[in-house]
Amino acid sequence: MLFYSLFLLALGAHAQSPPNRGALFKLERGGHTAYLFGTIHVGAADFYPLEPRVMQALQRAAVLALEIDPLGDQAQIMQAVREHGWYASGRGPASAELPQSYRPRLARLLRRYAIADDAVARMKPWMLASLLTLSEFSAQGYDASLAVDAWLSQQARARKLRVVELESVAGQMALFNRMSMAEQALFLQEGIAAIEEQEQAAQVREIASAWRNADAAALDALARKAAEDGSFSGRFVQQALLEGRNPGLADGIAKLLAREQDSLVAIGVLHLVGTGSVPELLKQRGVAVERIY
Repeated sequence: MLFYSLFLLALGAHAQSPPNRGALFKLERGGHTAYLFGTIHVGAADFYPLEPRVMQALQRAAVLALEIDPLGDQAQIMQAVREHGWYASGRGPASAELPQSYRPRLARLLRRYAIADDAVARMKPWMLASLLTLSEFSAQGYDASLAVDAWLSQQARARKLRVVELESVAGQMALFNRMSMAEQALFLQEGIAAIEEQEQAAQVREIASAWRNADAAALDALARKAAEDGSFSGRFVQQALLEGRNPGLADGIAKLLAREQDSLVAIGVLHLVGTGSVPELLKQRGVAVERIY
């Protein structure tokens, strides 16, 4: 029996731990601790389980904080879609907002991804552009149903751990819906062109590889590339989706840290890198921030 136990210990010592993914920070203030983990909003089966330090942080935590909980109130999610993502009755489809030359190009992409016209008939241009982006992620082998934040939410629920949201689905969608219809059409046009020219596929591979390998240099390079992107959609992502949201995310995390002894926070990894990142803003708010990887 002793020999058998030693044999098992030896096997365990040589077993390969899951590799680091994304980015991980330790936050401390007033005797309270939080771990801040960078996610991507798609996934693959071989992403999981996450590495031991993230799983240990989840095990110790009293609460898991996400941007939004993908497994949260589905009625609220659908209400946000109807309010911000769909045309009012009698208007649409999004293709009608496009220049004539883009309409057959959009139709080809919908066929490529096996998306029925009826499925997108009510979608505003920004939402259709987002669907095309997710479809390209799927074509490259990454699935929204295996998203890192959704997986963490599942793990938390299995452990009876409270899940809180730092933002709301309606708030996130409202950022897109604030674009004028002409701007949404341009957002969609640039998305179509990026897929056709293989730029989207290259970006998918870059983001997924940087996250998969916890490659700090590659993540920093992605942040610089986003900051330097002069396209309309690039400026929107940088200014509205990153720079515009980072202060609110930092405030929410600081408040969580003040009231919870131990917590795990998981937000999109691009919020954790570059100028004006969430860790940088947390330091400005008096939080001790240590980058683990």
